[in-house]
Amino acid sequence: MLRMKFAFISFAVLLIVSCGGENKNNAAVLPFLLPSRSYYLGFTPFPYDISSLAAIDYVYDKIRTDADLIAHHFDNGIPWDEAFTDGIFPSKVTDDWDYRLQHTPAGHKIYVAVTPLNSSRSGLAPIWNSTGDNQPLTPPWSGYAFNHVDVKTAYLNYCRRVIDYFDPDYIAVGVEVNLLKHFTPSAWAAYLELHQSVYAALKSEYPSLPIFVTLTGIDLVEGLTVADHAAQMAALADIIGYTDYYGISFHPMLINIPADEVIPDWVFDSIFSLSSKPACITETSYPAETLTMTAYDPDVILTGSPEMQRDNLTVLLETAQNYHLRFVVNFLVRDYDTLWSLPPPLGLGSPEDILKAWRDTGFYDQDGNERPVLNVWREKLRLPVR
Repeated sequence: MLRMKFAFISFAVLLIVSCGGENKNNAAVLPFLLPSRSYYLGFTPFPYDISSLAAIDYVYDKIRTDADLIAHHFDNGIPWDEAFTDGIFPSKVTDDWDYRLQHTPAGHKIYVAVTPLNSSRSGLAPIWNSTGDNQPLTPPWSGYAFNHVDVKTAYLNYCRRVIDYFDPDYIAVGVEVNLLKHFTPSAWAAYLELHQSVYAALKSEYPSLPIFVTLTGIDLVEGLTVADHAAQMAALADIIGYTDYYGISFHPMLINIPADEVIPDWVFDSIFSLSSKPACITETSYPAETLTMTAYDPDVILTGSPEMQRDNLTVLLETAQNYHLRFVVNFLVRDYDTLWSLPPPLGLGSPEDILKAWRDTGFYDQDGNERPVLNVWREKLRLPVR
């Protein structure tokens, strides 16, 4: 064994000399020994304010400088009628797509997520039409199951259009799909049939494109949430053969982690030991402020601080390297207090619901001040991806 070690060292020295590898201090180095990361780092362009074009552009500017991946995340509906006929999409859809593509930074990896599920992950996605997104389903779509032939046709056409338009490096065609097994288990078999048919068709047409679904990681670990563990394992077994990546949505503030503790390693180990497929964190967050949601009985208190946000991201990125993840997406660039305070239709109207949980998870606070977590993020961003 000792001879082998000396032989490797001798080979390395010869390789360095022959390649002329030197660092700025004239110390010979091998490229694969230099610090690097396995994953790209990205954000969604979710706006903190939609009453100002400057605010929207601000988010894209930060993605340009603070990331090397952009995540276009769509769970706000599908133009079902137009997708079914493969006709002209409503301008509300195409205008949004045009703006996104025009503002996608050159050279950034592109991850797109679409889904046939509604935002509560309990049924079929709503309609995105000339009125706007998240419009209620109308007949015949309101009466269709996931595996209806028209749903299969429309959703496959929609996915094709998304792929051809955005030319993504990665695409998810289902978001947090294991939650459907939890909220509406009776619909799971029909959804699975839809996904299998769409996945098979897309893989034959785009064989080199990673096509996958995302899963809520915390629901895959027994005891972290109220989800039935056996049912979740069954859902994972059903879907894992029809996804190229093991895509994980990870929002740890929704589990009972004490306020003064970072997420323990066993949580990550429990999640990522469930599949050997290439993995990624498709969305994540951690609050930098403590907030109370009063619409629940009892009140739901989510604890957070700038320090805890920083420390939890540090552990998460260590895990990303240990498990050779492909990319990590932090959902928000900046806190959306402004969007929260605006009345509908421009804002959220301060509803006391689950959307409040993500209000303070940005890497910039509501005033645009940098949080400590950015130092950790940028330190990794400076490293080359290998």
